[in-house]
Amino acid sequence: MSVVLGIDIAKKKFDVALLRDGKFRTKVFDNSPAGFAALKNWLLFLGVDKVHACMEATGILFEGLATFLADEGHDVSVTNPLQIKAFGESLLSRTKTDKADARLIARFCDTMKPMFWQPDAPEIRQLKALGRRRDALIAMRTQETNRDLSAHNRVQESIRTVVSVLDQEIDDISRQIKDHINNHPDLKNKSDLLRSIPGVGDVSIEAILSETNGFANFSKVEQVVAYMGLSPKEKSSGSSVRGKASVCKTGNRRLRKILYMPALVAMQHNPMVKELAQRLKQKAKHGRLIACACMKKLIHIMFGVIKNSLPFNPGYNLKFG
Repeated sequence: MSVVLGIDIAKKKFDVALLRDGKFRTKVFDNSPAGFAALKNWLLFLGVDKVHACMEATGILFEGLATFLADEGHDVSVTNPLQIKAFGESLLSRTKTDKADARLIARFCDTMKPMFWQPDAPEIRQLKALGRRRDALIAMRTQETNRDLSAHNRVQESIRTVVSVLDQEIDDISRQIKDHINNHPDLKNKSDLLRSIPGVGDVSIEAILSETNGFANFSKVEQVVAYMGLSPKEKSSGSSVRGKASVCKTGNRRLRKILYMPALVAMQHNPMVKELAQRLKQKAKHGRLIACACMKKLIHIMFGVIKNSLPFNPGYNLKFG
């Protein structure tokens, strides 16, 4: 019987529940490299050489610990939080604490045997870290530029100084991202293919390469759409329940955010996306639905270009898997 480790992870700490021979051992650690090392020592103290660890896919909070455990030789599963919630409801679980959640995740792992998660290659990890750092710097610059410029001259001077420093850092990170991609042949090849698509630029290329590993872990485009949280969500039952269809949004928020503007550009300059947008407008669909549909179309094109290793051509009938 395998030893299961349920992990409820938060920003500053994580709760673990070790399930072995039907009994639980629980503990709390800091969500930091020191906390990861403390977890390793705790497992060794308990005589546990290998576990099947399971945690929820909560934004980027899980990545550090999941990667650490995988590098240490443990089996790791990263599961959609909705699956854990549904499992808890099936058990009529009513207690909601971090400790109880860790136990629930351990029970889920022991019962459902979720598939194993694979950490990204080092070059993908570095690219993702650089891209997310650029996102953070851009957000800081936006915050600064939105400040009250009618304030005292000294305040305005301070704002301009900070914005200038942030601009320099953003440019530096952007150069590092380009150099990193150019120094890895597979990333460079995929980058060139994506760049052939009208509407796709440096930022969206980095996001696709890092957040999806260049589609390497996906065999069908529908999996990518679901991963991004762009799958349709319909609520209907019998003859009385007819909810309005929407996008589920339970996926990679960074990809949705970054690909929104490229989709708008593609609506004007990419013939395949432009045709879709015009067709939906003729059907009187509202703007948000059209933008979402164009994002999905752009993802289909990106996926087809990468999987077929062919640059974009509106005359191609690319297979999307």
